[in-house]
Amino acid sequence: MESLIKFVEDEFVPKKEFPKFSSGDTITVYYEIKEGEKTRTQFFKGVVIQRRGTGATETFTIRKMSGTVGVERIFPINMPALQRVEVNKKGKVRRSRIFYFRGLTGKKARIKEIRG
Repeated sequence: MESLIKFVEDEFVPKKEFPKFSSGDTITVYYEIKEGEKTRTQFFKGVVIQRRGTGATETFTIRKMSGTVGVERIFPINMPALQRVEVNKKGKVRRSRIFYFRGLTGKKARIKEIRG
């Protein structure tokens, strides 16, 4: 049964090519919003908190600060409205899911950048 599901995902779910990114990276996600008959592109720029799942069901969570309020958004990799992903900074973290980042403020909330 599992192999049948994997076959259907591979054959019929359209694949999108995005740059490689992982948790700790700062990325900008551009996605399409439909308002009535009009469509517009909106972006969400923040730090990747986690990547979860595999294949067609893979998702990633981004966190940004909007004023003093933290905003998180979960994006499925295969979301049709997703247009493109830009990697702004590569971050060096020791975990794949950095939920502890939610509790940090000020200078402690900085992530070391990988250059090169």
